[in-house]
Amino acid sequence: MTASRFTAACVQMRSGRDVLANRDAAVALVREAAERGADFVQTPEMTSLVERERAALFDKVGPQDRDPTLAALREVARERGVVVQIGSVAVKEGNRIANRAFLVGADGDIMASYDKVHLFDVDLPNGESWRESATYTGGDRAVLAETPWGYLGMTICYDVRFAALYRALAENGASFLSAPACFTRQTGEAHWHVLHRARAIETGSFMISAAQGGLHEDGRETFGHSLIVDPWGRVLAEAGTEPGVILAEIDPGLVTDARSRIPTLKNARPFAVETVSAGSARRAASA
Repeated sequence: MTASRFTAACVQMRSGRDVLANRDAAVALVREAAERGADFVQTPEMTSLVERERAALFDKVGPQDRDPTLAALREVARERGVVVQIGSVAVKEGNRIANRAFLVGADGDIMASYDKVHLFDVDLPNGESWRESATYTGGDRAVLAETPWGYLGMTICYDVRFAALYRALAENGASFLSAPACFTRQTGEAHWHVLHRARAIETGSFMISAAQGGLHEDGRETFGHSLIVDPWGRVLAEAGTEPGVILAEIDPGLVTDARSRIPTLKNARPFAVETVSAGSARRAASA
């Protein structure tokens, strides 16, 4: 690995219910990013299919080795000589589905895969209710993947709310972190930017996250705003809500600089949590 600069791209999509149409849209956007000079291209969570109906989802997805989006993007990576991070596709695992991300090398080989650890089981104030655990099986491992420019920590969407995951990835060598997403519009408006900037600042890492954006065929509305954030928390590139490509130059030297200026990874100390009741506090004060 070298510390050379490279150009990263986020592909923003509005995936629908047609797997092959979504595949073709992803292929076109990844090719566009490569033509504009990207060395590394990332697609969003659920690149291949955004479908909230469980029966329809199971009907439209298959095992990893027969996934048309994975196969097509492997070919594009090979054809254009770029590293492609597929934010995620749904792949069948028995009677469950894995929300799985892939890192594909410039030779088209799969370098790493990651199954989303934290599942989005929430009831939102606007009446939306999501139960990913009813359909998806959660992963149980963090993944640090080697790239030509340094190590990439692979996460997905809701993972971004769990700071310990990103700290662990950074402590183990990640210079670049990613949370490709299908964030709801409501939660994205409230938290998307601050969570990404916080994860970047806390770890002194780049955050690179492609997103789904807009009103989808299944009725959900996603926030968009794909982001590339530097280790000092500065937004280098941002999309709106429409499909397209954003790019930014990534200087791995900024990771070393940020971590030397604010060495939080080195300064952390172990600690215990002590619970003190009101009664015991009064007794201690009078002793």
